[in-house]
Order: sequence, then structure tokens, then C-alpha cells
Amino acid sequence: MVDEYLSEREQAEQLRHWLRENWIWLLGGVALTLGGYYGFQWWESRQTSRSLAAEQRFTAMLDALGQNQRDEGIRIAGEVMSEFAGTPYADQATLVLARLDVEAGDLASAETRLAAVAGESDDPDLRLVARLRLARVQLAQGRHDHALATLDAAGEPAIEPRIEELRGDAQLASGDKAAALESYRRAQGAARSGSAREGLLDAELLGLKIDELAAATTTATE
Repeated sequence: MVDEYLSEREQAEQLRHWLRENWIWLLGGVALTLGGYYGFQWWESRQTSRSLAAEQRFTAMLDALGQNQRDEGIRIAGEVMSEFAGTPYADQATLVLARLDVEAGDLASAETRLAAVAGESDDPDLRLVARLRLARVQLAQGRHDHALATLDAAGEPAIEPRIEELRGDAQLASGDKAAALESYRRAQGAARSGSAREGLLDAELLGLKIDELAAATTTATE
């Protein structure tokens, strides 16, 4: 019993000695643990507040544009893009400004904005939207090869009908009717397969494009 008592007493003394030597590191570990927990809580709260503020400014931008207050809408869009950079709201504000550029005939500015979202957005859906719009802008500029390259980088089975129809438009504009007809038919086939999203294209219009090109191609080969 004495040996056991001494052994326990020695162990207790060793423990007290170890605590005296290492108390600052223990407190530091506790502080780090508590700091990490409350730090995460603070970060999460800050992100929620920031997202809410971004949503409010984005809504204000849309309201201004909806009331034909173009300059005010553009000003607020600039705030959203600068104060909330890196958020989907900033990317969407950039897409809105690109649309305004197109309406104003400033295709070069629209292309710059769309290329930025297509290449830098953290949201894959917004990147895809920007890429499709970018291809249309490049097509409107007569830069058919650039539009085709943009579409090549947009490979996404869920929207294949839209990609292929735009590809056909670019090929047709460049004078390659045979390639355009193939792209239109691929778009039609993808739309009918059921693997793509619904409502991506006007099936009736696409059918007219195919019929017209098929007739033109047949006439050319006779």
C-alpha cells in the first residue's frame, strides 16, 4: 500500500511539474480551439450578411433598370461588382451590363464582360451562360471562328441542343452550309433524346432551318 501511495504521489508531483512547465501551451491550445469555433461562427455570419447585402443591391439595380433609370442601374451594378467581387451577384451584374452593352451596340465591351464571367466565375452555370452569350456576340461581330472556339469550350450535354444550334448558326454565317446542316440535325437529335434540358430552343424554327438548308444542299448537288 505504501509503495502504491508513493507511486501515486510521485505521479501527482510529476503531473504538477508538467503543468507548471506547459500551462501556457495548454491555455494556447484551448484559446485556439475556442478561437477557431467562434471565428467560424463570425465568418459564417459575415458571409450571410454579405450575401444579403449583395442581394439587396442587385435587386435595387434591377428595379432601377426596370424603371428605365439606366444610369442609376449602371451605377449600382458597379457597386455590386466592386463591393461584392467574387460573388454570383457580381457575376450576374456583369452579365446585365453586357446585355446593356449589346443593346447599345457596344459589342466589344459586351465581349470583354462576358469573357470575364466565362473564364473567372466560380459558378459553373454562370460560366456556361456567359459562354453562350459570348458566342452570340462574337457571331454578331462576324468573328465566326472565335464563336466556334467559344462553343467548343462550352461542352455540356444538358444544353447540347443550344450549343449545336449556335454552332450551326456560326457555320452557316461563315458559308459552310453542309456543316451547319449537320450541327442543326445534331441539335434536333439532342433535343429529342430527353437527356437535355427542356425549352432550350425553338423546335419549329430549328426545323425550318433544317428544311431550308436540306433543300439548298440538294439543289446545289443536282
